[in-house]
Formats: sequence, C-alpha cells, structure tokens
Amino acid sequence: MSGESAVRDEGTNIDGDTPLVESTVETDEATITDESELERTLGLSGGLAIGIGTMIGAGIFVFPGLAAGNAGPAAAGSFAIGAVVALLVALPTSELATAMPRSGGGYYYISRGLGTLAGTVVGLSLWFGLVFATAFYLVGFGYYAVDTLAELGIAVGDRLVIPIAVLFGAGFTVLNVTGTENAAKLQNGIVALLLSILIAFLGYGGLDAIGLIGESAAPEQFAPLGALPVVTTAALVFTSYLGFAQVATVAGEMKEPGRNLPLAMVGSVLVVGVLYVVTIFVATSAFGSETLAGFGETAMVEVGRHYLGSIGAFAIVFGGLLATMSSANASVLSTSRAIYAVSRDALLPRGASRINLRYGTPHVALGMAGGPILVLTATGRVELLAEVASFLHLLMYGLICVALIALRRDEPEWYDPDFRVPGYPVVPALGAIASFALIAFMQPASRYVGIGIVIATAGWYAYYARDVDLKGAL
Repeated sequence: MSGESAVRDEGTNIDGDTPLVESTVETDEATITDESELERTLGLSGGLAIGIGTMIGAGIFVFPGLAAGNAGPAAAGSFAIGAVVALLVALPTSELATAMPRSGGGYYYISRGLGTLAGTVVGLSLWFGLVFATAFYLVGFGYYAVDTLAELGIAVGDRLVIPIAVLFGAGFTVLNVTGTENAAKLQNGIVALLLSILIAFLGYGGLDAIGLIGESAAPEQFAPLGALPVVTTAALVFTSYLGFAQVATVAGEMKEPGRNLPLAMVGSVLVVGVLYVVTIFVATSAFGSETLAGFGETAMVEVGRHYLGSIGAFAIVFGGLLATMSSANASVLSTSRAIYAVSRDALLPRGASRINLRYGTPHVALGMAGGPILVLTATGRVELLAEVASFLHLLMYGLICVALIALRRDEPEWYDPDFRVPGYPVVPALGAIASFALIAFMQPASRYVGIGIVIATAGWYAYYARDVDLKGAL
C-alpha cells in the first residue's frame, strides 16, 4: 500500500464541539499527521474503571503487609492522608481537564499553563513515573500469579515471579496496540468482578473484626511507632492513588469530557480511599502488624484464609491477580498516551506519535512504554519502584495546582472549563503544598532517583526542546 489517503476521525475541539477532523496519512508508514485526534470511545464507566482499577491493585493487595509493618494499624491513616492529597489534586485536575480534554493529562495542562520547560520536565517525568508504577504493579501481579498456582497445588516458588511479570507486561502492551476499546472492555470486566469480590470479603471481614460474628480480638495499639511513620508510609503508599490522574491522560479519548472527567477522577478517589481504610482495619484485626508484615506482598492472602479458610484465601489470590492485572493494563495505556502527547508537541521526535491505521492506537509510543517497563519489572524492587513513581507524580500534581492558579490569573480567551474548583484558590494551593511536602518524607534513595530523572529531563529540554513554545498553545 502506498500513496496518500484522507482519514476522518471524530475529535473534540477546545470549545467542546465535535467536528470531523480531516488529516492526511502516509499509508506506507501507517501514520497519521499531528492534526488528527484519537477516537473518543471511553465513557464514564471506562474512566471509572481506569481510575478504580489502577488504584485497587497496589492499595489493597500489595501494600497492607508493607504498610502495617511501617506504621501499625495507623497505616489506615496513611491511606487516608493519601486520599486527602489525591482529592486536593483531583479537583484542580478536573477543572483543567474539562478546559483541555486532550490526551496527555497533567503534562498538557502544565505545559499550557507554565510553559515549555515545566512541560518538558513533567511530560518526560510522567513517562518515567508511569513506567515505574507499571513495573511495580507487574511485580505484584507476579507474586499473586505464583500464589494462585500454589493455591491450586502447583508450587513453583518465587523464582517465577519476575518471569511471569515480564511475560504479562509484554502481553498487556500488545493488547493495547490492538485498540483502546479492547483494553477498556477488559478493564471494565476486571473491575466489576474485582469490586464484587472485595465488597463481599470486606463486608464479612469487617463484621468479624468488630466482633459481630466470630470471636473478638484484643485491639492493637493504633500507632505503636508514633506519628512520623504514618506520614512516611503515606508517601510510600501514595502510588495507590495514581489512577485518578491516569484518567486525565486519556481525556482525548473520553466521550462528554466536561461531565465524565470530573466524575471519573473524584469518584474513583472516593471509592478506593474508603476501600483502602477498611482493608487495613480488617487486615490488622486479623493479625498483629508485625505478623502481617512478615507475610510480605501477599499478606492479604493470609487475611482471607484467616476469615474464610481456603475459600477466602483463593478469593483473595484471584482478586489480587485481577487487581494487579487491572493496574498494569491501565498503566500501560496511560504511559503510551503520555509519550504520545509529548511527541505531538515536538518535545520528543514526532515519530513517537505515529498512529497505527489498523487499530487507531499510538503503537510507537506503546513500544516506548513497554520496553522500559519490562526492564524495571525485571529488577523486582517493589518499594523503590513505588516511591519513585510517587515522587514523579507528586511533582506533577503540585505543578498541576500551580498551573491552575496561573491560568485563572491570566484567564486566556480559550480557557472555558465546564467544571470549576470549589474553594478556589485555597484548594489548589493546599494541593500544591501537600504534594510537594509529601516528597520530603520519602526514602533518600527514592528521592535521589527522582531528582536524577528531573535533572535528565531538564537536560533534554536544553538540548532538544528549548525552541518550542507551548504556553497558551492549543
């Protein structure tokens, strides 16, 4: 196939209209020029599925043992702190997303509000932040896959954790190449089944924990290690709340973005925040914090066994498998969209934004997402992966809040959001302060890696992108 052909994609302009956008395509390269838009196929349920599905995986199935070991039962407070910070950022992000419903999320808003340097640092840091987060989810998936086999009587040990994680990471990348709608359908099904399992289990476990059924257990001291570990643990587990921002990275593919984006972002944080707090309460009621920490990344399997025997253990193993699968799948999708958006703005070579004509997906960006994800997954460093992801996202979240304040101050002609933050300017100011402050409580190694990535992205700006002017450009 050769020559040029006209392609029409349904896109939404900045004013919310839905004209047909015509673009020219070099078919022998299977690319679409930068005037085209990704097709809007995601509704509210798809947005909620991306947000909830991404957040449930780490927060409920990987972190309880690690968090309880660091902060005791007060780890529930750590998750609550994370939810508050996430909400303070989700509201400003919702306003910006309805004003600029484009793929790229936080990168797009910051580059238009604060300029090219901030946009380059955040855009490339978002790429790496999502890569670290996805690798973290995949390692968790590997642990639950091995535990699933063990529950079925097939003992393979931890030696297959990383090979399984890498194999499925490659599989999710290929799945996303075949179409956003296919990935979204998988996401919707996983999240629906997962929520059913969790609500049933946590309902029973909660009744048992408060002594309405079963035997009452002697309560453990709420914060045996003091207040500081609660905050440091909040910095660790904040990776659990990255899902709401991943909704914004696919804003360019959402139907009715003025309505669906705020509902998906805020709704996913509220739903998952409640589930996290209840989960820590149920888990620490089943075992003391020290015992729970000893179970490691799959501590929730033993919690399930405690409350419901082998059926409970299998339900949690299966739920953990679904949850980490959901997180990884949604994160691969979001990582590629971040790369796609940066490339379309010429901060990376334009070839990274090529779209596959057969499937309508950014296949080059998916390859640039999948490769680094597989490399980091192979390290198996769970806590480091989680905290570096949190560092890079918290940097972006703080700058999103600053970008909102800057855009409200300047009020450019094109800025007309369908949703406006209640309590402005207090809410975005608190969101910025809380995001930057949480970074200070991370492990030094995580901060060093995060700072190194930021310096590298600033260097890329000086080398490649300093002549690009993005502020106010739509």
